[in-house]
Amino acid sequence: MKRGRKNSEANRSSSEDEIGKESKKQKTTSEEPTEISRSPDWANLLQDIILQVFQYLPLLDRAHAAQVCRSWNQVFHMPDLWRCFEFELNQPATSYLRATHPELIKQIIKRHSNHLQYVSFKVDSSKESAEAACDILSQLVNCSLKTLGLISTARPSFLDLPKSHFISALTVVFVNSKSLSSLKIDDTPVDDPSLKVLVANNSDTLRLLKMSSCPHVSPAGILCVADQCHGLRELALNYHLLSDELLLALSSEKHVRLEHLRIDVVSENPGQTQFHTIQKSSWDAFIKHSPKVNLVMYFFLYEEEFDPFFRYEIPVTHLYFGRSVSKDVLGRVGMTCPRLVELVVCANGLRPLDEELIRIAERCKNLSAVGLGECEVSCSAFVEFVKMCGGRLSQLSIMEEVLIPDQKYSLEQIHWEVSKHLGRVWFPDMMPTW
Repeated sequence: MKRGRKNSEANRSSSEDEIGKESKKQKTTSEEPTEISRSPDWANLLQDIILQVFQYLPLLDRAHAAQVCRSWNQVFHMPDLWRCFEFELNQPATSYLRATHPELIKQIIKRHSNHLQYVSFKVDSSKESAEAACDILSQLVNCSLKTLGLISTARPSFLDLPKSHFISALTVVFVNSKSLSSLKIDDTPVDDPSLKVLVANNSDTLRLLKMSSCPHVSPAGILCVADQCHGLRELALNYHLLSDELLLALSSEKHVRLEHLRIDVVSENPGQTQFHTIQKSSWDAFIKHSPKVNLVMYFFLYEEEFDPFFRYEIPVTHLYFGRSVSKDVLGRVGMTCPRLVELVVCANGLRPLDEELIRIAERCKNLSAVGLGECEVSCSAFVEFVKMCGGRLSQLSIMEEVLIPDQKYSLEQIHWEVSKHLGRVWFPDMMPTW
């Protein structure tokens, strides 16, 4: 009986030991950290990272993201996020483009106008959108812009505004921005007095000025800018503003070397616009002062209006003919444009341009880009032109309809011959058939 009692007690103690070890093991296991899959803590991301992400978001998406948490909302209002901004002003009834929400515009003016530095306005063809842009400009009294661009995505709408309303809004920016370096105001009613205000406040910093199709500016107005803004490097204007005095002012010792000069030569009604002639001595002085300048000229003239042009050597580098141009004019281009780098002819007529292209290849040693639209060139002359220019033709855009097969080359053969002289595979452009 004693032995049986001892055995039962031993069994009981051993079982208790096993239970204790098991419970201890379970306790130890439960105390060990377990790996739990956790989602990222987006609220604790570094603000610099969030700022980088926000800069790639459209404004509306950025505003929605700012409502996620307090940290993201703080990033939404950081000054760095508002230095560069584009106001999109479109009327839903007349445009399919996205527009900046009016409430967001109010918040921007209220909280971030003093942060804005690089601003552009993209407006549709409606007068209401242009008025909205002027209303915003007139409220930018606490900011100092570095760049300003007014962009019409369709028919110019700023010209529909009362000139006084537009000038008043623009003057606010000119007066308060003491370091404006870039100004793009094409197709606007800016005038000479407002340009004087611009010069009075930003003459030391202005580097780029684009003001094509500004009917209220006179040659004297643009001359005032050239006389005072000696750091100007890029200028775009209409031909009626170009003068011998302007070229000489841009060539003065005080003025830096101009890098880019764009001139639009435009005629709306044939025979109603008189084009003056710029003296060769003025061009010579200009190119002597700025020998590496890109002189870009866009011609939208009728054939009978080309008489004052290409009568003597001019330093044009990029030449675009937007309307039909005669064989005679293209022949003069080959004789008077030795610095030509790019030539684009949208239309010519029914007479082949064989001799004209050959002359251009002979005289224009820097020519590297050519585009021909509604023209005619024999395949043999075109191959000879490419052979003379060689591999320097980095861009060659020729419609297939331009090339006229002859006894030497067919359309099937010209592809191989031109590719051989270019040193790369080349095909003529095809007209879409839809």
